Formats: sequence, C-alpha cells, structure tokens
Amino acid sequence: MEIISQSRRQFITTLALLLASGGLLLRYLTPRSNKNRQVLVSCASADVPRNGALVFQKERLALLRDHSGLYALSLVCTHLGCTVTVSAQELACPCHGSTFDRQGRVLKGPADRALQRYVVEDRDGLVEVLMG
Repeated sequence: MEIISQSRRQFITTLALLLASGGLLLRYLTPRSNKNRQVLVSCASADVPRNGALVFQKERLALLRDHSGLYALSLVCTHLGCTVTVSAQELACPCHGSTFDRQGRVLKGPADRALQRYVVEDRDGLVEVLMG
C-alpha cells in the first residue's frame, strides 16, 4: 500500500474547494424562499373567464385562462414599452403594430422578444400573481 503525502496547504485548499462546491450545490437543491416574492395582484379564481382574460390596467398585466390553466403576462410591449391590448385571439401594441399570441410569443414585429410571464399561484380559489 502506497502512502500519499499531502502538505497542509494542499489539504486546506482541497477542503476549501469541496466546501465551496457543496455550498453551490446545496443552493440549487433547496427550494427558493417565498420571502422575496412580491404579490402584484390577487383575485378570486372564478373572476378569470374560461378562454378569457382579466386585465389589470394599473399593474399593466393580464391574468389569462386556457385549457392548461391560469397564467399571467405583462402588458408592456417589449419593443418600446407601450401598453398592449388583449383580444380573444391575440395581444396587440397600438403604438407600432407588434402582435403577440395568447402565450405572449411574438407574431409580428417590430418587437422581437416575448412578453414577460409572471408566476401564478392558485390557493383554494385565491389567485396571486407574483414578481420574483
């Protein structure tokens, strides 16, 4: 059996690297805290029509419901920040004509990025749209 000689400096360096790696791994394995989440809007789940949308003008967001459930989109156009309007088929920017599908994906420019999506939590009929 061969004995491996290791200096104190090598041992401490190896230990520090292992601890740092373990800390990074632990960060991604533990659930995120809800403390930093900000509730943007809340409403009753029943207020959101099937295949429709509930628009919050002040907050510039829409809470939508389709066959897959509830989701929230920003109504801020990704081109120049105008407020988009919601219709049954699409979301449209009145400033420069960008259109988005009901999932927030760009259908027609000049916008080149999808609308921002927010986290939605539905707890016992109370829906909260969260930032963060």
